[in-house]
Order: sequence, then C-alpha cells, then structure tokens
Amino acid sequence: MAGDAMSAVEHVFRQERGRVLAGLMRRFGDLGLAEDVLQEACRKALELWPRTGIPDNPAAWLSSVARNAGLDHVRRAGKSIIDAEAVLSCLPASVIEETHAIEDDRLRLLFICCHPALAPEAQVALALRTLCGLSTAEIARAFGLAEAALSQRLLRAKRKIAEARIPFALPPAPDWPQRLAQVLHVIYLVFSEGYCASGGDTLLRADLCAEALRLGRLLPGQPEVQGLLALMLLQASRGPARLSPEGQLLTLEEQDRRLWQSDLIAEGLAVLEDALPARSPGPYQLQAAIAALHARAVTASQTDWRQISALYGVLLRHKPEPLILLNAVIACAMAHGAGHGLAWLERLEAVPSLAQSHYLHAARADLLRRQGDRPAALAAYARAAMLASNAVERQYLLRRQGEMRLPLV
Repeated sequence: MAGDAMSAVEHVFRQERGRVLAGLMRRFGDLGLAEDVLQEACRKALELWPRTGIPDNPAAWLSSVARNAGLDHVRRAGKSIIDAEAVLSCLPASVIEETHAIEDDRLRLLFICCHPALAPEAQVALALRTLCGLSTAEIARAFGLAEAALSQRLLRAKRKIAEARIPFALPPAPDWPQRLAQVLHVIYLVFSEGYCASGGDTLLRADLCAEALRLGRLLPGQPEVQGLLALMLLQASRGPARLSPEGQLLTLEEQDRRLWQSDLIAEGLAVLEDALPARSPGPYQLQAAIAALHARAVTASQTDWRQISALYGVLLRHKPEPLILLNAVIACAMAHGAGHGLAWLERLEAVPSLAQSHYLHAARADLLRRQGDRPAALAAYARAAMLASNAVERQYLLRRQGEMRLPLV
C-alpha cells in the first residue's frame, strides 16, 4: 500500500501540480506560501494514505489540505488573505474584456511567471517548476546549470513576485503583445521538454505535451498563437511512431507514418490555414509550415526538402538562433546534398552552444554516413553519444554507431 500511496502522490504532483498550485495562488496571492502548503499536503498524504487508502479524488484532497494549511499559516502570521478571484470578480466588464479574461488559473499563473519584472531565464524556469512540476534537477539539466544555481534563480524569482506584489491576473491591454510573446515562448519550451526530454531515461513526456496544447488552445486566436498551436499539434501527431516497440528512438526516415495521428494532423493543418490569411507570418507559423510539409509527405522520400530549406531561410530572419541554424543546415543538406551541409557544419563549430551540443555532432555523423565516410561517421556518433544527456537519444546514437561497424554486404 505504501508504494501505491507514493505512486498516487507522485502522479498527482506531476499531473495536477499546476492546477492545484494555481488554485492556491488565487486563494492566497503568495506563490511561496502556495508551494510550501502544497508540499506539506504531499507529506501528509504519504503519511496517511497507506493507512486510510487513496481518496477517490487525490487532487481535491491535496488541494483541501493545502488550503487549510495555508489558512492556518495566514492566521498565525496575522495577515490578510489576498483572494485574487474576489478582486477580479469586482472589476468592470470592460476591464475584464480588455485583459482577454480567460478563466483559467494555470494561464494566469503562467502570465505571472512571464512578468517583465522577472529575468527571461527565470520566467522559463519558474513556469517549468510551478506549472509542469519538473524537478529542480530536470530544469537545471535543461538549462545546463548546476542545481544549486537553478535553485537560487527560482528563489529570487519567487521573492521578486512577492516584493513587487505582482497580481494574480492577466495583463492590461497595452502590455498584452509583449507578455503574450513570452508566454508563447514558454509554452513551446514546455512542449519541447515533453516532446524530447532534455535528460533522464524517458524521451517523451505526454503530460507536458498535453499541458502545452491545453494552454495553447486557451489563448486568443491571433496568427502567431494559431501558428504555435498548429506546430505543436503537427509535432505531437508523430508521438506514437517516434519509438520502436523496444523503446528505441526512430527518426523521421525510420518512422511508420501510418502511426501518425491523423486527427491531430487535420486539426493542425486547419489551424495553420486559419492563420495564413492574415499575411503576417511569424516564427511559429513558419515552423508550423515546415511541420506541415513533413505531415503531408506520405513517405520520407517524398518530403519537399527544397521548400523546407527555403522556409528555414525565412525563419532565420525572424529567429537567428543556433539550433534553428543547425536545422536549416540539415534541410539544406537534404535538399542539395550532404557536402553542402558538412561545409556549413564546419562553420557552426565556432558557435559555443553548438560545439558542445550532441545535435551538431549527430547531424555531422548522419551526413558523413550518407557520404559513405565510415571512420569519420563513427567518430562523430561517438562524440554525439558522449554529449547526449537523454538515455534514449544516447542509445539511438550508439545503435547507429554499431550499425556503421557492421561489415558491408
């Protein structure tokens, strides 16, 4: 029974943390207090559930216990309770409309995490911790930071929220565009962590992908919001085909496209088509257009790599970021030959964030393999495997390396 209780608490903490925490934040207006009382409720669950049994609604039980603990804390401290929901209910209808009053606690909490008073790197880390329940170790791995440094970053962010008295509310209309852009960035980072975990033994985390999609669907239907939602839907459609029955990573070339989820593809294509008439293509719409070309290709050999390469060229004008540049080089190589890509990869080694990235060395290994340069490909696969922090990705690279060692037939 103790094991069942531990599993139930862990499941609730992973699946429902964001919802429970956001509800506590709405009640108390203090993120630090909300986290503390939720942690206390989890400890009580581990003590009681092995004896009393798991409640029918574990999330509601944790929420109730945490709320009572919070009320006790507030009374002992002699403080008043800031009930953000009560404050919002008193606002005029015009103000609520201006703030795009989306009735979702987790979305409000996301906007708090993305407040301009917080440093950009702290915004992302805080959202991953509070909304998605990622551990400090998982987030530190994603950022390439020491766990202690990441803990301090989160602590400073929560202290800043308390000191600046950041309200538990959506931003006013003039601040909406800037805040929305950061919210989209954070949502996609959440999705990306679920689609391809930065570390650990699991490649996919469906809970994070589902939460990102849910948040994306709540936002107003602006072109870039639609672009992000379409991108996530089209990428999520490949989920069932990304791992073999043995749990091995499969690339786009290796995947059985019959396993791709046609309902998600259809929804993603429809959302993208709704965004395009606005004629204001941003980075998410461009990435969704690239994903759409993959989705429309019945087989890997039918992929329109020339069009994908052209779209990456446009995307780089919006986001000249290292990983996008790397993907653009790969697309160029697929469209015009491995030699073109290898020449560009040599230049990318001068980019510090790519030189130590397993993605660059994996790309080089694949292009060298396509050229038939076995010794160089083996070395590149070995380097990529050494740098990969996710066990599934590392096993894929070692598998490729082993295949390269097999005698030619």
